[in-house]
Amino acid sequence: MNILMALSQLEVTGAEVYATQVGDRLTQRGHQVFYVSDTLNCPHKGQHFSLRFNKRSLPRRVWHVLYLIYLILRYKIQLVHAHSRASGWSSYIACKLTNTPMVTSVHGRQPVHRSRKKFHALGYHAVAVCENIAQQIIRDLGVPSEQVSVVRNGVDSQQFSPLPAANNDKPIIQIIGRLTGPKGELVYQLLKQCIDLDANQVQVISGSKVEPRFAEFENKVEFCGYSDNIRSTISQADLVIGAGRVAMEALLCQKPVFAVGEAKSVGLINLDNLPTALESNFGDIALEGKTELDIDYESVANQLKRAIVSASVSDELVTNIKAEYDLDEVCKKLLNVYQSAYVYTKKREIPIIMYHRVINDDSQHGVYGTYVTEERLEEHFQTIKAMGLTPITFKELAKIGLEHRFDHGKRYIILTFDDGYQDNYDLLLPLLKKYQFKAVIYAVSGTDHNQWDASHPTKPDQRFELMSPETMRDIDRSGFVEIGGHTLNHPKLAELSEPEQQHQIEQNKKDLESLLGRELTTFAYPYGNHSQQTKQLAKQAGYAYTVATDSGPIGLHQDLQQIRRIVMFPSTTKFGLWRKIRGNYTYRKAINKNN
Repeated sequence: MNILMALSQLEVTGAEVYATQVGDRLTQRGHQVFYVSDTLNCPHKGQHFSLRFNKRSLPRRVWHVLYLIYLILRYKIQLVHAHSRASGWSSYIACKLTNTPMVTSVHGRQPVHRSRKKFHALGYHAVAVCENIAQQIIRDLGVPSEQVSVVRNGVDSQQFSPLPAANNDKPIIQIIGRLTGPKGELVYQLLKQCIDLDANQVQVISGSKVEPRFAEFENKVEFCGYSDNIRSTISQADLVIGAGRVAMEALLCQKPVFAVGEAKSVGLINLDNLPTALESNFGDIALEGKTELDIDYESVANQLKRAIVSASVSDELVTNIKAEYDLDEVCKKLLNVYQSAYVYTKKREIPIIMYHRVINDDSQHGVYGTYVTEERLEEHFQTIKAMGLTPITFKELAKIGLEHRFDHGKRYIILTFDDGYQDNYDLLLPLLKKYQFKAVIYAVSGTDHNQWDASHPTKPDQRFELMSPETMRDIDRSGFVEIGGHTLNHPKLAELSEPEQQHQIEQNKKDLESLLGRELTTFAYPYGNHSQQTKQLAKQAGYAYTVATDSGPIGLHQDLQQIRRIVMFPSTTKFGLWRKIRGNYTYRKAINKNN
C-alpha cells in the first residue's frame, strides 16, 4: 500500500520516533511510505514533505487540506496515518474529500470541548498507545468503542538488547525527555525537589533548547543535548528517569527505570507495577486527566533514594516488555487496522466467486442448478479480462501477502469451483489456458460422483462424474489450478460429531496431499455449513484459507477460517457478473442484510 504518515511537531517527539520506525518496518515489508510534517529529524526511508501544521489560522488550514489532497492524488496514497491533532484535523478533511482511508494514532489525552466531541477527526479508527487514552477517547469524546483499540508504541527490540550494569563510583541518573511544556516543568521539579545533586551525577538528555530557568543547575547537572543512539547513551546510567518510549527502550536494555511522566509517578518499574505503567504509558497519561500538580514530589524524592540503591531489571520484566512493544507485532496489528480501514472506507474487497459444474449440453442441467454453461463462463472470463482483474489462487495470495492485495495498480479476483467435477477438466481447463487465468478447485476425495445429491432421499439429482485421481493430478500439474480440500463425501459438517468432522477434514487432506505430492493451502465447507468447532478443526488441520459461502466478515483478513464467496448462477449475465465483482458487492449485501 501507499501510506502517508502525517505528523506535526517542532522537535523530536515520541510520535516521530514511532512513526518513522513503523514506517521503515512497513517499507521493509514492501509498502511505500511517505511523510508530511513540520519537521522530521529521525532517520527514515520514505520521502518527506514539509508542511507547517502548527500554523493553525483558517487560511493555513485551508492550505494544509489542499496540499494533502495534492499529495494523496499525486502519490496515489491509499491510506493516511495521522499522529497528532493538528495533522489529523487537516488529514480528516482531505481524506473525506478524496474518499481515502484514515487512521489516527493517539499519543496523548485529547482536549474535551463541544466541537471536539462533534468533530473528533480521528478517521476510520483511533489507535491509542495505552489503555488510559483509549478509555478517555471513548468516555469523553463519545467515540464508539469498536472504533478504538490499543496498539502500543513499537520498539525494535533488536536495537535495545540488555546492557551490563553500570559500575560508577558515583551513581549516574539520566533524565530523558523534552524540556518544553509539562515535561519541561517535570524535569525542573525533579532537579529542584527530588534528586540529591551532590550525591548523584545527573545528566539531562534532550533535544530541546535549555530554558533560562535551568541555569541554576548548570554547575551540578550536565545538559547533554539530543542523542540519536539511546542505547549507547544509557550504557553508563545507573538509573533512567522518563516515561513513554524512554522507559520501554531503557528497560529493554535492562536499565532500571523510574517512571514519572506528565500525569503521574509510577515509580521504579517492576513486575508488580508493570500493568499500571502500561495503562498510563509509564506515567504520561492519567485516566482522569490529572496534571503534574498531583505529583507528590516529596514522595518521589524518597522513592528515588531507595531506587538508586535497589534498582534492578529482571529477565522476566524484559521479556514482558518485548511482548508488549515488539515492533513486528505492532506493525501486524496496524496492518490489520489498515486493511479494515481500506475495506470499509472504499467498500471494496477482493471478489471470490463460486462455481460448480461447467456444461455444454442442456441434459446436464440437473436438479439444483449448480452449473454454468461453457458459453456463459467464457462470457464471464471476457468480462473479468475487460475489467482488468487478475485471477489468482490462494497459494499465490499467500505469496503476494494478504496485506498487499490492495497495492496500487493491482486488482485481483479468485475463481473457485466446488466438488471437483470431470467437466472442470474437460471444459474449464481449456478456458483457463485460453485466457491465462488461474482457479481453485475444491475436491471431494471419498466418492467418484455427486453421491450427496444423487442419493438425496426426497430430491435426488442425476449422477455427475468427479475427476479421477489421475485426472486431478493432471489438472493440478497444469499450472492453472490449485486443488483445495472439500471433505470425503460432502456432508454438512456442523451436523456431525467432532471426531466425524475431524475425520472428514483431515482424511480428505491426507488423500489429496498424497495424490498431489504437496501441501494443501485452502479448504471449502460443503454447503458453506460450519460451526466454530468446524472452523477450529480446519485451522488445526493446517488450512491457511477456509472459504464459506454467504457468511463471514466483509474483510478477507478478518477471519481466514470463514471467507465470504459470491455465488454464480446459470442466469448470471455479463452485467450481473460486473455488478458482483466490481468490488463493493459483498459490502453492500452484508450491510443490507444487517439492516
